[in-house]
Amino acid sequence: MPDVIDLTADLRELVQLAATPDSLEDLLRRGLDWLARIAPYDLATVFTLDGERLRVRAARGPLAGPAVRGHELALADFPTIREALQTRRARVYREDDHAHGDGDPFDGVLDLPHGHACMVVPLCAGERVLGAMTLDRARCEPYAQGVADLVEVYAQVLAIAIQQSEQGAALVRAVAREREHVRVLEGELVGEATAVLESSRSAAVQELVAHARQVARADTAVLLLGETGTGKERLAHALHEWSSRASGPFVAINCAAIPPGLLESELFGHVKGAFTGATRERAGRFQTANGGTLLLDEVGELPAELQAKLLRVLQEGELDPVGSDRAVRVDVRVLAATQVDLARAVREGGFRADLYYRLNVFPLRLPPLRARLEDLPQLCAVLLREMAARTGRRAMRVSEAALEALGGYAWPGNIRELANVLERAAILAAGHEITVALLDLPGRVLLPAPAEPPPGATIRLKPLVEVERAHIRRALDATAGRIYGRGGAAEILGLKPSTLQSRMRKLGLPRLAS
Repeated sequence: MPDVIDLTADLRELVQLAATPDSLEDLLRRGLDWLARIAPYDLATVFTLDGERLRVRAARGPLAGPAVRGHELALADFPTIREALQTRRARVYREDDHAHGDGDPFDGVLDLPHGHACMVVPLCAGERVLGAMTLDRARCEPYAQGVADLVEVYAQVLAIAIQQSEQGAALVRAVAREREHVRVLEGELVGEATAVLESSRSAAVQELVAHARQVARADTAVLLLGETGTGKERLAHALHEWSSRASGPFVAINCAAIPPGLLESELFGHVKGAFTGATRERAGRFQTANGGTLLLDEVGELPAELQAKLLRVLQEGELDPVGSDRAVRVDVRVLAATQVDLARAVREGGFRADLYYRLNVFPLRLPPLRARLEDLPQLCAVLLREMAARTGRRAMRVSEAALEALGGYAWPGNIRELANVLERAAILAAGHEITVALLDLPGRVLLPAPAEPPPGATIRLKPLVEVERAHIRRALDATAGRIYGRGGAAEILGLKPSTLQSRMRKLGLPRLAS
């Protein structure tokens, strides 16, 4: 009889194998090898049940040749095996059982002597019958009932391990499919984001892309800076896509959008019973992003008490879920985005200096939309395609006159504001083109779409001088009359300040500011 300690070790390793993805073949092989300590055999097989047929899935022992591994049998031909599966009890065959019963399962495959030792053991887990295990010996001596009882218990453990392994493999496949589905959906956004960045006509954006591609290859922390709505999350998606972690998850969290009392749990997770309402364990965003990238948007709004915990994750790669006394290791590339002046926040004591220097390893600053108006056509096209995919409506286009009007606005809300303006216009549009009359910009009155002129009607157009005067006046209104400097009317219109002043004098426009 085998040593109890050896059996315990074998069963423990079976359980560990069952928890390992793609380990079923190894589990069956080792399970049959360890079975030899309980009941010696010349052939041990695992049959899996497929409808009314049993097929060999694994075989071990001196007689386990190719013919055995490809063997299968019909339950209709073996009533005693069917009975063993129905009763869930092991069947030990005596000397004359095969001769006067339903024959030997390996007749025609193996030349075993009459009266050889043989046993069939069902593999059952819960209500499910997975198949059967058979043991054969060339010697003519039946297995003792005590051995059969022990093998029956072992078979139950093996069946549970097989089922757990199959469920684990199915879960891994499901997760892989879900991740691929997410990647497809994200790919539509990321593809647009990277395309817009890489095809930009702005020199500032081209330089930004070059630096972003360089840092994407490293695991360095990146601080994304810029005004609200400039597309920091889009750049973060692009950094993830260009990195070696592209196959891993991309997770984003807005630190300003979650109440401080819940933010710690959202970031680091919690265990069951950690606080009122924590009825189950929950992974935080860091654990969800393990192996991938985490974007901490509006990191400047992170409460002071959480800044120390974030610093520890960045320094040591481990965190403490709320209510847990055990650290959890994570492998996450951290990107942080903010419109807050963090250097000033450090000086004023609102942000930890050591955390700031950890995050500010490689800063990337996104230019505002008013500094890259040459990208307006492609930005409009991308935003309208995304809106069409989200709403199911046909993609729209922006007329040349509407693009010119959009170029005369200062865009304090940047790309986000542009998206909102386009969505409002698309809702009001009767056709598939966004015209000037549909644009709801500050200082403009929203007008209904103009009716199509009747055939043969004379179309009245304003003189070019009036159109130019109105366009310059809109730029001056948007900048409160400021001509010079970043964001001034001259920069918006793509003119030199002196050229703009000359045109203003020619058009009779007063100079309000400089």
